[in-house]
Amino acid sequence: MDEIRTRVRLGEHSISNVHTSDFPGNYHGYDDTWDQEKFEKNFKIDIVKMTDREMEFDLIGIDASIANAYRRIMLSEVPTMAIEKVFIYNNTSIIQDEVLAHRLGLIPINADPRLFEHRQEGDTEGTAEDTLIFNLKVRCAKNPHASKDASDPDELYKDHKVYTRHMKWVPMGNQTDLFKEGEIRPVEDDILIAKLRPGQEIDLVMHCVKGIGKDHSKFSPVATASYRLLPEIVITKPVTGEKALRLQKCFTPGVIEIELVHGKKTAVVAQSRKDSSSREVLRHDDLKDCVKLNKIRDHFIFSIESTGACSPAIIMSEAIKILIAKCRAFVTELDSEEHT
Repeated sequence: MDEIRTRVRLGEHSISNVHTSDFPGNYHGYDDTWDQEKFEKNFKIDIVKMTDREMEFDLIGIDASIANAYRRIMLSEVPTMAIEKVFIYNNTSIIQDEVLAHRLGLIPINADPRLFEHRQEGDTEGTAEDTLIFNLKVRCAKNPHASKDASDPDELYKDHKVYTRHMKWVPMGNQTDLFKEGEIRPVEDDILIAKLRPGQEIDLVMHCVKGIGKDHSKFSPVATASYRLLPEIVITKPVTGEKALRLQKCFTPGVIEIELVHGKKTAVVAQSRKDSSSREVLRHDDLKDCVKLNKIRDHFIFSIESTGACSPAIIMSEAIKILIAKCRAFVTELDSEEHT
């Protein structure tokens, strides 16, 4: 019974026990009523890897609906700063104005959205509290020092590639007091925006505002945010000799190791976390009855890859705050309905 309640079973042709079942009255003899002390005892977050751009952590002791809520909030409700309006004064490149504006909007901006307000609807000018301004002015010209036999555009022309490093921040109001020089900038300096030829020019001004991913994907702070259940591999009977070597090859490298047990090469589970859940072992008639493939229902391996505007730790903490605010708003609505 415990296996049905806590494990998702991977079979040869199907997956069983996929639905959440730990709610009151579902199983005789089990008390599944909500208990905060029990939840706090079982709930745990283990950070496995964390860098400026990537984070992997284990979320243990919660339901899939909560894990998915965090994923969706990170994708669509954690705000960032992105280019919203582009004022084009001159564009003689081969890229159309609207395509150029779209490319600019997708450039991640290194600016902490927590320090800005959302721009008011109908406000076209913006203020220092809700807008960042960048200008981009690049003109391509021939390189007078290029050799006669040169054919490489990098040698023939000057400024023929427009990169994000050409974007210059123009402070508004008191922004120079709040931010250091060079702090507000595109996340990467070498994102290619356009290519020019002699005589062609791009001259424009960009307004960068605060927004969320459900309004436009350019505001999403993550490149990817995903989770998977922790795999569990159980060897039900000893697998030795040549069978052990074949069993090892059925899994991702590092999942199954070969050890000497009583002088025999025996397969043992080393790191089930690395398993890709390919179920390759179930194709072998002499091996499929030797293992059980499970997923632990309440153990989620979360992966967050940031676009660089905010660190993954900040993105996750903001997602938690947003979910808390949603819960409080929901409880407030319930209370008001009860009183009316």
